Amino acid sequence: MDSGFTPTTVKSEARKGHSSPHNAIVSLNFPKQIGQLISKNVLPEIAVITTYPPRECGIATYSKDLVHSLSEKFGNAFDVSICPLETEGIRHTYDQDIRHSLNTESALDFLQAAYTINSNPRIGAVLIQHEFGLFQQNEQCFIEFLDHMDKPVIITFHTVLPNPSKELKLKVSNMAALCESIIVMTHTSAEILIKDYAISVEKIQVIAHGTHLIEYGNRDTLKIKHNLEGRTVLSTFGLLGPGKSIETTLNALPHIIDNTPDVIFLIIGRTHPTLLKEQGEAYRNFLGDRVRDQDLEDYVRFIDKFVPLETLLEYLQLTDIYLFTSKDPNQAVSGTFAYALSCGCPIVSTPIPHALEVLQNGSGTTFDFENSLELGQNVIDLLNDEERRVKMSLNGMHTTAASAWQNAAIAHAKIFEEVSKKTFSLTYQLPKIDLKHLKKMTTNVGIIQFSQINRPDIESGYTLDDNARALIAVCQHYQLTRDEYDLKYIRLYFDFIFCCFRHDGKFLNYVNKEYQFTDQNTQVNLDDACGRAIWALGYLLHISRVLPPEFDIVKGKAQFVFENSVSAMLDVTSPRAMAFIIKGIYYYSSIDDRICLKGAIETFADKLVWQFKLESDKDWHWFENGLTYGNSVIPHALLMAYSLKLKPEYRKVAKNSFDFLISKIFKDGMISVISNKKWHYRGQGSNQTFQGGEQPIDVAYTVLALRFFHKIFPLHGYDQLMEHAFAWFLGKNHLQQMVYNPCTAGCHDGLELSNVNLNQGAESTVSYLMARMAFEDLND
Repeated sequence: MDSGFTPTTVKSEARKGHSSPHNAIVSLNFPKQIGQLISKNVLPEIAVITTYPPRECGIATYSKDLVHSLSEKFGNAFDVSICPLETEGIRHTYDQDIRHSLNTESALDFLQAAYTINSNPRIGAVLIQHEFGLFQQNEQCFIEFLDHMDKPVIITFHTVLPNPSKELKLKVSNMAALCESIIVMTHTSAEILIKDYAISVEKIQVIAHGTHLIEYGNRDTLKIKHNLEGRTVLSTFGLLGPGKSIETTLNALPHIIDNTPDVIFLIIGRTHPTLLKEQGEAYRNFLGDRVRDQDLEDYVRFIDKFVPLETLLEYLQLTDIYLFTSKDPNQAVSGTFAYALSCGCPIVSTPIPHALEVLQNGSGTTFDFENSLELGQNVIDLLNDEERRVKMSLNGMHTTAASAWQNAAIAHAKIFEEVSKKTFSLTYQLPKIDLKHLKKMTTNVGIIQFSQINRPDIESGYTLDDNARALIAVCQHYQLTRDEYDLKYIRLYFDFIFCCFRHDGKFLNYVNKEYQFTDQNTQVNLDDACGRAIWALGYLLHISRVLPPEFDIVKGKAQFVFENSVSAMLDVTSPRAMAFIIKGIYYYSSIDDRICLKGAIETFADKLVWQFKLESDKDWHWFENGLTYGNSVIPHALLMAYSLKLKPEYRKVAKNSFDFLISKIFKDGMISVISNKKWHYRGQGSNQTFQGGEQPIDVAYTVLALRFFHKIFPLHGYDQLMEHAFAWFLGKNHLQQMVYNPCTAGCHDGLELSNVNLNQGAESTVSYLMARMAFEDLND
């Protein structure tokens, strides 16, 4: 079909090899005369062509979750517009502003959609969610629509069939030729496109089906909430249809009941709307008859509705074993399967490609299609082996951590940036400040040291280090919000520090769950921990002017401990301990009734300068022979000393050393802090190969240092580096994965070589909070 669009003709010839591809014609690099018409404040736009709620189908749900995550993470970088796919017989009313829709049964609608997109200068790329059934009424029009597009097109294939016919291979090849990038959700699908369809590997990106971050709740509590107390729960969910093969489980259920009499099988979800329109409730009635014929009414519960996401995630969390019984051997991916895995469900599944790929690490087991006997035995074996189920649950959560919707959004945004030739930059939106996980980690004694995923691990006990950092964070939060609820935590963390104070003016660090000091206090050097306590006390005193009068006693005790501990630490030699003490004195110096400790700050600052001169040379500008942990705190503290004493040498050494550090940990606008697996020593060159072991505390210290350096050197670009550094928490890192968890408000414990450490301990969470609040006006 000839639309008469001249640019399309030129583009088609280019794709046949006569010229460069279509992104050379139109991308976010708008023609000058068009670009001049666009306000600098108007964001570029990504158009998404897809089914969309309230239409009930898996792709609609997928698209809504993806669009929400893109807007949440990159709303400052680009807008997302939806062009919903409709049919002649069924039209939907949408909750949000939808400017255009596309009736897939109308050839004219395809032409109109192409014209509308091409004529909108804001649109920089088009993302199409593709399933063959969506375009089966007008496949040729869809191909012509792609050919008419003057904007870069990205297609997500939700189905990839192996061993294609010549006709199918030609269709897919034509689509691939007319787009810039192809997204699939499994490596298996990518391999099929490469081997069976001869599509270039460079064009294919694998982005796993997104999953939702959750606060892992108590299974028994959720069972009580949903009237399932005392039951062993098997479940499956999704839009019902014969392809789900639910009867495979029903046939296995009597044998499972003989082994586990308290079992119940939840069938969650409505009948698929298309099936409902064509056949009514025939399949559901068939299942109901099967339940009655086998006297299973007490063991099967139909939840016949499109359940809200929050409720669905609760059902999955209370599930003891999730059953996936699809009988389609070519099903490339399943969102239901991915959601169950991310909620920690042990999986028993048919061997669809998705299952075979993601269950390799032991998060589930498979059985043959429609084999009820094998399904039943797998379930019985798992129900009799709780330890194995627990391992499967943890393996599943680790497997799907990278597929959180926030990470899927990052991966998509990187593709948008690439196909538009980086004509817009990905700016990450700051999450709201949330102390939820900090409070969850805190008992009536203090903040617990470690967690298992997001659950506090009381066995790990407490440390002075963590409670000192927590005191700083909650003091900062009170500065910003004047939230009276913070006062409880300020007092709590201070009391912990006070209890660690010893008669010699120093502190102990390690406390077990019985609130007893452990032998570890005699086995390790505690100078850094003492320095952190002084920093925290100094900050508490710094904000004491805004605390209510009842805190006067706390202030008096804090001042006593602070002044005695600084005097007791004058002979310390650890650069970091000295840096923490300097930071404490810097904040302490702002209170009115202080004892003058400026002589002490010179003592520590002079020692740091002396160590710098001793260790540095023309190629090595640092205080030690290696860059190890907490590096940024040292030049940060020295610059603080300069701001109090105005000694030019402090300023010079601080900037020289900090710029040297920056040269080692920043590359192309991304931070990669020194790994705790391999520190960087003099003479090793500047190899910055990622090796994992990057921890939030080092990123946070760098953010804080950059903030202060920007204060003293406002024209040197430290503010931009500060934004880049903080974006590490949000996914701008080697793994392109979130380290901060916006669902729990906790921070994961770091980047490993191939995964994020999912535990959310005190150090990581408090470090994140301090870094996040550095972007607020703290008047310091």
